[in-house]
Order: sequence, then structure tokens, then C-alpha cells
Amino acid sequence: MSATSAVSAPQRGFFGHPRGLSTLFFAELWERFSYYGMKAILAYYLYRSTAEGALGLDKSFALSLVAIYGASVYMSGVAGGWLADRVLGGQRSVFYGGVLIMFGHIALALPIGIAGVYTGLILIVLGTGLLKPNISTVVGGLYAQDDPRRDSGFTIFYMGINLGGFLAPLVCGTLGEKVDWHLGFGAAAVGMALGLIAYRFGRRNLGSSAAVPPNPLPAEERGGVLARIGGVTLGVVAVVVILVLTGVLGAEGVINLISVASVLLPIGYFVVMMRSPKTTPVERSRLTAYIPLFIAAAMFWLLFEQSATVIAAFADTRLDRNFLGLEIPPSFIQSINPVMIILFAPLFALLWVKLGKRQPATPRKFGYALLLVGVSYVLMMIASQGDPAVRASFLWIIAMYAVMTSGELLLSPVGLSVTTKLAPRAFASQTMGLWFLASAAGQGVGAIVVRFYSDENAVAYFGVLGGLSILLGVLLVLGTNNIRKLMQGVG
Repeated sequence: MSATSAVSAPQRGFFGHPRGLSTLFFAELWERFSYYGMKAILAYYLYRSTAEGALGLDKSFALSLVAIYGASVYMSGVAGGWLADRVLGGQRSVFYGGVLIMFGHIALALPIGIAGVYTGLILIVLGTGLLKPNISTVVGGLYAQDDPRRDSGFTIFYMGINLGGFLAPLVCGTLGEKVDWHLGFGAAAVGMALGLIAYRFGRRNLGSSAAVPPNPLPAEERGGVLARIGGVTLGVVAVVVILVLTGVLGAEGVINLISVASVLLPIGYFVVMMRSPKTTPVERSRLTAYIPLFIAAAMFWLLFEQSATVIAAFADTRLDRNFLGLEIPPSFIQSINPVMIILFAPLFALLWVKLGKRQPATPRKFGYALLLVGVSYVLMMIASQGDPAVRASFLWIIAMYAVMTSGELLLSPVGLSVTTKLAPRAFASQTMGLWFLASAAGQGVGAIVVRFYSDENAVAYFGVLGGLSILLGVLLVLGTNNIRKLMQGVG
């Protein structure tokens, strides 16, 4: 984002940050409430028995479906970024995305079985693709490129995400597990509606940040380009639907197809941006530096995003949830990470401000994040020792999330910030979409990996994944100086 877009927005008014940050903070808080509220109960709704009002699907398939849904959400960010860059602009994309998300949760709230699940998930995937990459781009546009408040601002924004993530499992989990699954999904729809209200009434504080497409399609080409894209998209969807209906491609086949696409798509996107004549030599060097950061992020999210799949299943069957005299529902486990983000994020934000230019380089932060998430899985490996019928102490899950959360704060808000700084100007929102493709790739691979988890092999499962993450983290720390040279002055 340019300094021009930054200074057009009110620069004070929200704890020393641009006033528009408050608008985006609350809009994202409620959007994440809807997302994490639904995700907290989705796996349980899929695999628990019909006697409990759920769908009774195979557990391994259910976990894989949740993982591939997560991958699809972030893959759609590429299309959302392109539409923002070439057609809508970031601000309008955020609003339209929120509307689609709200209708997706409404579909899940309807008692129409698996049809409601697939309809709702598709709408949420499309809506999140429009909203998620672009709201972060709008945040970046509130600051000049060299504004020292930038990383701190993204960390505060990240606190809003996690405040919503904390409240969501408590509200949607209670309604879903204790009353009716569809009420839990309905609460998620209400959350998204509140986010839209917050965004609509605070939009005037955003100035011109991402208000118009930075690389708009020429008016005479727009209709033809959009028609071709729509035709190809409908054609692909039609082919997949026909293959499924004729039995040629089963549900697991669709999941495998999306998993492969989640890896191939970012590779293709890197190639396109590298070869584009609109990418300058300096921007090309920065994109090269971005590749190891992308791989590190994908590995991080492969482990982290199993909170809604493997960790959720572990909490359901392997964890002693009696803690401080309370019986804690398994869906509440997913509130632990947001609580720790809320507690730790101000400390990290203060740390980066205090350290200033003495803080660790971005590649080293990413390396430390991988080390920490790897250690968190080693803790889960230790907790899984012994007879699977004997439940592990609740303290293990708290320790795991404390370590994992520290890694998250070293990678996620910093990754959002560095992406806006390394992005080629002609691909601003699309590069933010590429950042979210790291999560897509991680979860896409995770959709295959989670099939190997069971209560009986938990020790090997957590140990292998934790060891791989630690190894990659060490390699990234050792390669920090070489990566920094390619970053061409970006921290």
C-alpha cells in the first residue's frame, strides 16, 4: 500500500493507531466469531451419531472433510484477491464476502442434513475468499510503508480475530452440543450479521485504503474477461458434479483432488507473478525471498489447523476434561488458543515496539514459530503415552496451546505484515491471497495426513509431525541471512 492511501484515513483515534483500525477490528472479530463458532462444532456434528442429532458419518472422513473445507476457504482467497485488484477494490470485496458468509451459516442452521452442510460450506468458502485476504490489505493501507506502528497494528487486529475466536466456541459450542446443532450454526450467522453492521457504519474511517482496484480491468475488456472466467468455473464445477453423481469420483476423491490443487495453485501463482512484466526486478527478488517463508507458513498451519480436526477428536475421546471441578465440553477446548492470544498478543506487540530495529528478522521469527509448534506436538506425543483408554490430564492441552500460541504470534500477524510489504504493487491483494494459500496448502496436505490419526497411533502421529516441524525451523533460522538479502531492505 502506498503512503497516499495511508494518509487519506484518520491517523489517530484507536489506541494511537488509525481510527479505521477499530472498524476492521470489530468487523473481523464478528466474522471470526462466525467462522470459529461453526468450526468448533462442525466435526462433532459430522461424526457423532444420529441419536445425538448429528449426521453419523465415518470419523476419519469427517475429519478429512473439515480439513479440506479449511483448505478450500483459503484457496478461494486467490479469486477474492484477483476480484479486489481488478474489479471491486478491497473495501467492497469485504462487504460482499460477509454477506455470502452470513447466508452460508444460515444454510447450516437449517435442519436439512448433509445438503445444508455442503450448501453452507460452499457459500462460506466463496464469501471468505472475498473477505479474508482483502480485509488484511485494507489494514495495511491504513499505514505508510515505513510506519513503525505497522506490525503493532496487525497484532492488535489479530487480537480482534482471537477475541471472536474465544467467544465463538463458548456460545456456538454450548448451543450446538447442549441444545441443538442448528442453533449453534444459527448463532454463527448472527455473529456475521453483527460484523457486517460494524463494517457498514465504520467504513467512512477507512479513507481510500483499498477503496478502488489498484490494477483495474479496462472497461471494454471487463465483460468478456468475467464471462470467460465464469464459464470456465461453471464448466469445472459441472464436470466434478457429473463425476460424483455417476460414481466415478467419490467424496474422498473430491477431497484428494482439492488437496492436490491446494499445493499446485500456489506454485502456479508464484510462477505467474515472477514472470509478469508488471513485477519489477526488486519485487521479483522479494518474491523469491517469500518462497521459504511460504513453505514455513504451510508447515506451521498443517500442524496448527488440526485444532479443529485431530486435536478436537483427541479432546473428545482421549482428554480428561474435568478441570477445576468443571466438566468442560470438547468444543470449548478451541477457546484456549484465543484466550492465550488475548493474553500474549499485547506483550508481543509491546516487545516489537520496544525492540524497534533490533527485533529478530522476519525469517528468524518464522523459524522460531516452527520450532515452537513442533515442540507443542512433542508435548501431545508425551500426553498420548500409555493406554488409549486412560485419558490424559487437561494440563497437557493447556501447555500445548501455550507453546503453540507463542509460535502463532511469531508467524501469523508478522506474516500478514511482511506480505503487504513484499507484495508487488500490481498484485497487492492477490499476494495477500497467496499468503492465505499457505494455510490452504497446509490444510490440503492435512486432509490426507489426518486420516492416519487414531487413538492407538497418537504417539507416532504427533511425534513425526513435531519432529519435521522442528527440523524445518532449524533450517530456516540458519538460512535467515541469505533470505534477508533477497528481501531488498524489507525487515
